[in-house]
Amino acid sequence: MKNKFLALVGILSLPILLSAKDTLNGGDTAWMLVATAFVMLMTPAGLALFYGGMTRSKNVLNTMGMSLIAFAVGTLVWVIAGYSIAFGEGDFFGTGKILLNGITDKTLSGTIPKLLFVAFQGTFAAIAVAIASGSMIERVKFSTFTIFSALWILAVYAPVTHWAWGGGETLNFGEMDFAGGTVVHINAGVAGFVVAMILGKRRGYGKVAMKPFSPVFAVLGAALLWFGWFGFNAGSELAADGVAGNAFLVTNVAAALGVIGWLIAEYVVYKTPTLIGGASGAVAGLVAITPASGSADVLGAMIIGLVGGIIGFIGVSKLKKVFKVDDSLDAFWVHGLVGIWGSIATALFIAPYLKADDFALGTQMLAQLKAIGLTVVYSSIMTAIVFFISSALTGGGRVDEETEIQGLDEVVHGEKVMNL
Repeated sequence: MKNKFLALVGILSLPILLSAKDTLNGGDTAWMLVATAFVMLMTPAGLALFYGGMTRSKNVLNTMGMSLIAFAVGTLVWVIAGYSIAFGEGDFFGTGKILLNGITDKTLSGTIPKLLFVAFQGTFAAIAVAIASGSMIERVKFSTFTIFSALWILAVYAPVTHWAWGGGETLNFGEMDFAGGTVVHINAGVAGFVVAMILGKRRGYGKVAMKPFSPVFAVLGAALLWFGWFGFNAGSELAADGVAGNAFLVTNVAAALGVIGWLIAEYVVYKTPTLIGGASGAVAGLVAITPASGSADVLGAMIIGLVGGIIGFIGVSKLKKVFKVDDSLDAFWVHGLVGIWGSIATALFIAPYLKADDFALGTQMLAQLKAIGLTVVYSSIMTAIVFFISSALTGGGRVDEETEIQGLDEVVHGEKVMNL
């Protein structure tokens, strides 16, 4: 009798269980509102200060301004068409959601409002193109970058997002990318590297000292990025649950180990553990753990972050000299190269309590490598096309020699970073 009663209760409860995922959850929604605000802070505050502190004093405002305009333009194009391309209906490119067509305050994405999901994903699009700006600062036209930001999000970022997260099947290889290893970091790092090659080196690069304006700004910016990254990674679960808690913890651990890894490597090579290095190591650790934040455990996060910090240092101090591309603030080496490591490491370090029963390392590793390859190739080709279009629309993509020598802050913006 008791078993029949339990069976009846189970049958009656089934519709409720099946519809639970389509029911608004106040806790999930509250967390995602906060997570979205965290990620918003990363671009016009965290990245702006981090990049601004590492550039030369005559270009600080221009560098910070690129993060600001990237967020503004990115937000605009995302709600107009970027979201539709990334998360609309379709295989290769999404459609049907121009100006968020059909989405209302009652439309849900799992247990949160769809409009909140749109806002959260929009912050990812904006920071991706802002990351790429670090490779081209001190010589790219502000007008060129503004147009580039809009076109790049539509033509590069949104399609890659669609293939990884938005429902595209043909180019979805089954990779594990919890919060944007390929979508954001490899994509942006490659884009920045391509534009840096097209623009050419800054005047005096390799011949004169190009000292950072303020290590203090850089460390403060890195700290704000670290803080915002909790929303970036833990928020990608789109729920206030155990996986989000796991992502939150491993994000913090990997960032800490990134600092340690970079500073150890820097001390071994140069005997000077710098604050710029420590700040860069934190970002490298955060980049490395991003795709694995929903699946790695603490031990995995320690290894991923430590190796990420060391790889970032090697890229900036050694490999950059081999490639001889003036990637001004090392966007490729910290985001692209370390992002590749993070994507590979995602398959290697999966917590036993989060590993699927049918997991096969070889199969998953192949999926990770395919996704990395697709992102690198597509981003390289399309970024070059987008930048050439942006340059044509602004009469060339590089500032003139006089502007570059005097500094973009005063010539372009009519302002100085400090009026003493």
